[in-house]
Amino acid sequence: MKNRIGIIGAGIGGMTLAALLQKRGFEVSVFEQASKFARVGAGIQQSANAVKVLRDIGLEDHFRNTAFCPQTWSNREWDTGAMKHELTLGSAYEEKYGAPYFLLHRGDLHEAITSKVDPNSIHLQKKLKQYTNQGDSVKLDFEDGSTNEVDALIGADGIHSRIREQMLGADQPRFTGRVAYRTTFPASLMNGYTIDDCTKWWGIDRHIVIYYVTPQKDEIYFVTSVPEPQWNNESWSAKGDLGELRAAFSGFHEQVQRVLAACPDVHKWSLCERDPLPTWCDQRVVLMGDACHPMVPYMAQGAAMAIEDAAVLTRVLEQEQDIPVAFKEFEALRKERTSKVQLTSHKNQWMSQRTDSDWVYGYDAWAVEV
Repeated sequence: MKNRIGIIGAGIGGMTLAALLQKRGFEVSVFEQASKFARVGAGIQQSANAVKVLRDIGLEDHFRNTAFCPQTWSNREWDTGAMKHELTLGSAYEEKYGAPYFLLHRGDLHEAITSKVDPNSIHLQKKLKQYTNQGDSVKLDFEDGSTNEVDALIGADGIHSRIREQMLGADQPRFTGRVAYRTTFPASLMNGYTIDDCTKWWGIDRHIVIYYVTPQKDEIYFVTSVPEPQWNNESWSAKGDLGELRAAFSGFHEQVQRVLAACPDVHKWSLCERDPLPTWCDQRVVLMGDACHPMVPYMAQGAAMAIEDAAVLTRVLEQEQDIPVAFKEFEALRKERTSKVQLTSHKNQWMSQRTDSDWVYGYDAWAVEV
């Protein structure tokens, strides 16, 4: 009999795991504290290492039709636009790494993954109060007074993970002193002015990444990193001040100025991180994704790491009947890689010059020895 798996958190990582496990006959329940899924104005990059996982649940062709496939990722000097480093994407990238590189709206990615999960297994407005290991099962107590019991519990509940807090004690993630402004908006607001496929504009102490998120190039996304040590608000939906944003990038290249001038409104959130955790496991409970290795978004690999986690965790659970042993093996297989990506992201030098990207994009979660 396949194990009953409980997943706390219906984000990209949790839903990918649910889809992969259900495809293999596991009984999965996903518990999410939100009352509905919100489509916040955010873009997301899906590199080959993530796409190879999503291919398993039949999403690759969907994204070929609905996501933007950039030909290059340009890294330019903030003011002159001089090229620092250019990563070739498109067919050459796909040939090298075995899958394409997609740019799309985060909400569209989440919706596509969710469509592969049995809707009856998704339970909204379920905020976990605590879990209890009971030897051969885990009891879940929710804030609404309801309870549940599963054979294994996965904490895919993000940087403020309730499961991580119970497992390792309460502590706050570290605020980096930097904030990100981000939004998507219709390209028609640019009045015919076109942008590069995907560019990171590298300033002295700040940067902005701009790209299209649809194949028609009719929607533009940007995200920044700006020092604002006095502002710490991790809400994904807090609004930013357009005047402050434009002032922060005065003097930047015309392409940046045009995008910021056309942008009608913007979200703003503080960038936080954690150091690698001492452990991800507690008997029949394990953490994945941002719950155990949150990172700043400077490599565009946060969601990709959660998606890779989902594939490796699925493989381990298929092969190892002893849940605590399976979870320890999952941690052993993933910790070194995710810690390296966390650290590389933290440094914020990725692609600023000639970069060895093979270790990131060439990874195949289905080929790792389990």
